[in-house]
Amino acid sequence: MAVLPPPASKNFKPLFLHAKILGTACAMLFSNEKLGHMENSIYLALSRQSAMRADLNIVSNNIANMNTTGFRGQNLVFEEFIAKPRGHDDPLSFVANRGQYDLTDPGPVQVTANPLNIALEGPGFISIQGPGGEIHYSRNGDFTRDPNGILITQNGFAVASSGGGNITIPEDSLEINIDRFGVVSNQDGVLGQIGIFEFENPQTLKPMGNNLYDAGDAAPGEAENTVVQQFALEGSNVNPITEMTRMIEISRQYVSVQNLLNNESERLRGAIQTLTQTN
Repeated sequence: MAVLPPPASKNFKPLFLHAKILGTACAMLFSNEKLGHMENSIYLALSRQSAMRADLNIVSNNIANMNTTGFRGQNLVFEEFIAKPRGHDDPLSFVANRGQYDLTDPGPVQVTANPLNIALEGPGFISIQGPGGEIHYSRNGDFTRDPNGILITQNGFAVASSGGGNITIPEDSLEINIDRFGVVSNQDGVLGQIGIFEFENPQTLKPMGNNLYDAGDAAPGEAENTVVQQFALEGSNVNPITEMTRMIEISRQYVSVQNLLNNESERLRGAIQTLTQTN
């Protein structure tokens, strides 16, 4: 399922190069009137480098998680920031980091022999109890049991039931079944139901590490369009070839901008030396 970035306008552009404004440079630009008469190429180049650095961090994280179960790749969105420096009539166009969005295309499904492995077919998320007992959400269905038989993730977080509690699978369970609705049962009957929820806008979920998402104020809804598949895991939806290509492109452009900065620095230094000798 393709996903669109946040609502677009003429100033919002999801591209490969995104950024935060370099705070120090901009503060100097607007607070010191004398700098308004200087060349602004350095500030623009620094803004571009900051953009590439933010993009490189995202790409690096995508590559690092290309084999992480249930991981979703991310991209950045930026907002154009128009500034009018003192002493100049022409505005400068910087970029500000607007945030990030997840790629919600499904990852490849791999069949396993583990009855505690599940994959979700559809837009739903699995509810997970966080370190403080709060409910978070994940697409990672690689589960196991703790010494007490509680169903947990590989990171040790308890899988929350549809009611928010734990799901305990007795040690003597001979046959563990998880149906298409997430209902867990053994030879003695139903043990609980894994909490599967959907969100009106999945982009409101915030990544928080450990392959978990924080829903914030977003209200989870019933999983009407999601089906659970047992003996399967959803792989990462990251395309490693695409991400490696992006990394190479960003690295080359970063070096190119750095060379521009070095040349501009030498030019300004030479100009200052010439003016000093003239005076």
